[in-house]
Amino acid sequence: MQTFVLVVHIILALLMIVLILVQHGKGADAGASFGGGGAATVFGASGSGNFLSRLTGILTALFFITSLTLAIFAKNQSNDAYSLKSVSTTQSVPATSPETSPVEPKSAE
Repeated sequence: MQTFVLVVHIILALLMIVLILVQHGKGADAGASFGGGGAATVFGASGSGNFLSRLTGILTALFFITSLTLAIFAKNQSNDAYSLKSVSTTQSVPATSPETSPVEPKSAE
């Protein structure tokens, strides 16, 4: 699931970069009034600004959601790495006392 969200996040980032670079700035309309031919657009007389701005806003919201989701995944992964759940429990064997030691003492000869 984390890989899927990461792939969607990267695709959204690339689409946002392309959309932001395609859009015209606010000052670009001033040049159209001096004969730039701004009325002949694909999106009608209002221009592509409204459509592209709305699409950029939607992609930004989706990018924000995927960023938060990836942050939650990273937090859960780091909590699991540092929790006591991952520590293996081993039972220690009690030390043998000298009375029950299997090793026999050396005799003095």
